[in-house]
Amino acid sequence: MISALAVRPGGRYLDATAGGGGHSVAILEASAPDGRLLALDVDPAAVARVRARLAPFGERARVVHANFTQLAEVAAEQGFLPLDGILFDLGISSLQLADPERGLSFQRDDPLDMRLDPSLPTTAAELVNTLSEEELARLIFRYGEDPAARRVARAIVRHRPVRTTGQLAALVVAALGRLRGRTHPATRVFQALRIAVNDELGALERGLVAAIGALRPGGRLAVITFHSLEDRIVKQRFREEARGCSCPPGLPACGCGRQPRLRLLTPRPIVPSPAEVAANPRARSAKLRVAERLGKAG
Repeated sequence: MISALAVRPGGRYLDATAGGGGHSVAILEASAPDGRLLALDVDPAAVARVRARLAPFGERARVVHANFTQLAEVAAEQGFLPLDGILFDLGISSLQLADPERGLSFQRDDPLDMRLDPSLPTTAAELVNTLSEEELARLIFRYGEDPAARRVARAIVRHRPVRTTGQLAALVVAALGRLRGRTHPATRVFQALRIAVNDELGALERGLVAAIGALRPGGRLAVITFHSLEDRIVKQRFREEARGCSCPPGLPACGCGRQPRLRLLTPRPIVPSPAEVAANPRARSAKLRVAERLGKAG
C-alpha cells in the first residue's frame, strides 16, 4: 500500500477507513518528517483508538469521526486539499467483529445490530423482523449473492422475531445445512445485512467520486476490497474515469467532451501472497486497486 500510494515526505494523505490505525501509522512513518495525515472512520470507538495511537505524531496527524462520503468537505475544513494520496481499506476490522455490541459475528450470541456507526437509524434486527419474505430474499441475494436467498428468507420469516446473531446463524444453518469448506453458511447472510444497514455500496460509490475530485494531479487512490460487490464498483469506477468519453459506442465523434481523470496503475488487482494468507487468513479475499489522478483537481 505504501508503495502503491508513492508516500513521500511532505505529502498530504487521507486514510478514509482508519480502523485500527495500522495504515495511518505506516503512512506517517513513510512521509516523515513533515508529511501529514487525515484519518476518518464512521465508528466512534475506532476514532478514539486511532487518536490515541497517532498522538505521538502530534500535529502531523488528525482524526475525525466521519463517513468517507464526506471526505472532501472534511479535508477542506482541515486544510488538506488537494491530497497526494487516499486509501480505502473496506470491510470490517477484527476489533469490530470481536465487539459484542456490534452484532457482526455469527460465532457468538450477541444482539443483532450490525451498525458500524451507532447513530444510524436501522439495525439488522429491524430488517429481519420487518421486511417481507420477498424483500428479505431480494436483500440477501443482492448484497450477499446467496443463491439460497429465498430458502433463508423463508426460514427467517417463519421463526420471527429474531433478536440475536446466534439465533440468525442457527436458522441459516438449519435452512442450508452445514456446508463443506472454510465458509460458514451464514457468511453471505451476515454480509448482506451489514451492507444494507450501513449502506456500504452506496457510500463506496459516493466516496470514490469524492476521492477522485480531492486528489491533486499525480495524486493516487488505493482501494482494498474484500468481496466481489465492492471490487466490481471500484473496477468500474476506475475504468470509467480512465476512459473519459461516455458517449454510446458507434458515434463518429465524441459529443460529451469528457476527459479521462485517472490512469490505471493496476490493470489487474494486487492480491496477498500465500505467506500473507498463511499469517492472516482474513486477507485471502483482499484485492488492491490503484489509480493516479490526471488533469486538474476539483
